Amino acid sequence: MKQTLKSCLIITLLFLLIFPPLTSHHDASADKTNSTLSTQLNEILSNKLLDGAIAGISVRAGSTGELLYENYGETRLTPASNMKLFTAGAALETLGPDYRFSTELLTDGELKNNNLKGNIYLKGKGDPTLLKEDFDELAHSLKEKGVHKIQGDLIGDNSWYDEEALSQDMIWTDEDNYYGAKVSALTASPNEDYDAGTIIVEVYPGKQPGDQADVQLSPSSDVLTVENRAITVKADKDAELTISREHGSNTILVEGEISEDASRKREWIAVWDPPQYALSLMNQSLKEAGIKFKGDIQQSKTPEDATLLIEKKSMALSELLIPFMKLSNNGHAEILVKEMGKVKKDEGSWEAGLEVVTDFLKKQGLHTDDMRLRDGSGISHVTLVKPNQLSKFLFNIQNESWFDTFYRSLPIAGDSDRSEGGTLRYRMRDTAAEQIIHAKTGSLTGVSSLSGYVEQGNGLVFSILLNQFVEEDDIKDIEDEIAIVLAEYSTEGEE
Repeated sequence: MKQTLKSCLIITLLFLLIFPPLTSHHDASADKTNSTLSTQLNEILSNKLLDGAIAGISVRAGSTGELLYENYGETRLTPASNMKLFTAGAALETLGPDYRFSTELLTDGELKNNNLKGNIYLKGKGDPTLLKEDFDELAHSLKEKGVHKIQGDLIGDNSWYDEEALSQDMIWTDEDNYYGAKVSALTASPNEDYDAGTIIVEVYPGKQPGDQADVQLSPSSDVLTVENRAITVKADKDAELTISREHGSNTILVEGEISEDASRKREWIAVWDPPQYALSLMNQSLKEAGIKFKGDIQQSKTPEDATLLIEKKSMALSELLIPFMKLSNNGHAEILVKEMGKVKKDEGSWEAGLEVVTDFLKKQGLHTDDMRLRDGSGISHVTLVKPNQLSKFLFNIQNESWFDTFYRSLPIAGDSDRSEGGTLRYRMRDTAAEQIIHAKTGSLTGVSSLSGYVEQGNGLVFSILLNQFVEEDDIKDIEDEIAIVLAEYSTEGEE
């Protein structure tokens, strides 16, 4: 019996030597390739800038989802604006690419002989894209309906969402910055970047040294005042100028010095009261349209029996996603979260909206008990996500009907067109990653992130979450080095 077993073993070994397994050469090659990728990425992560920091990296094959490389891939890290990837996906799934916000003009009065006896209600329903010209359009439409005079008040209705205007982890020093603007159902934007709830402040030098600087607001609004303490100085003198907003008010503070040869300094400043800001623009538009109005301007809820006069629809969500994702617009993210809560749970709050986002992520196969979500934009330092979760999400959504819309919204490395390259337009130019990397950027103090896709070749999905570094300078160069290696690896795979 022993002799028979020995003979069988000898025959089996000889067979394997003559006919080796067909997959052995392929697996060895793949292991060697993955080993090369790991070596390159590990070398980048040895950068001294990352000493004491955490570099969470997750790389998957775009076609299979196979995890090709990870470094702290199962460690919860702060994603910064990479949180917007979750928000955008949830909004496309929940609201749909064709979804549009609306703004309404209503009245509780009656129109007789071109005279509207009653109040006009400007009801906001979350549209972050309202410009001064949109208020002009509403006023002209009102005039075309025969309204030449209003005997009543102009009332703003901001009740579509709850009263929480700032997310729970917002740092108080950010509240006057454009990226920290209050979230409001009734708001306005100064230009086509659609930074809702902000106004553009431009400062120009005076005619000669010693003159007060020239300060201009765009759009002009009578609810904002300017305290101009800025002086023009000679060209050879160091000049430092600051633009801010006084806490708790709509007073813009312009302080310091501006050089006589300076072109201008421009800042987007968040207003204190977005609904009042929108009402001031509506009031201007009524006057410019020749509609006589002498009532008060106030904020209140629209009566349930009010008559709808005009409805203004926003651009479709598929279009809004371009400024939202390409330019990393925090306000859009938070409005979308509240809108999802309003649509799905009849509650326009962060709590309700984040429940919708969480449910969506569960359907995408993610373990949501393993993460912490605090807002839609990622401005919170408290939000925590694993790099492997982000890369898995990006892999899974490739089969969704709305994926092409999602993919088009991502910044493209090195594309100088602002509407295409977005926050990546100046990065990775003249490298293998140019036009190849489509990814979302993210930045907070001590946090930098980049997650997305390698378009060319065999395709890769990746997430880079860098946390707890001290030196901010050159940290994004590390992300770029990783992305370039991934682009080169993908191209080599194609060959």
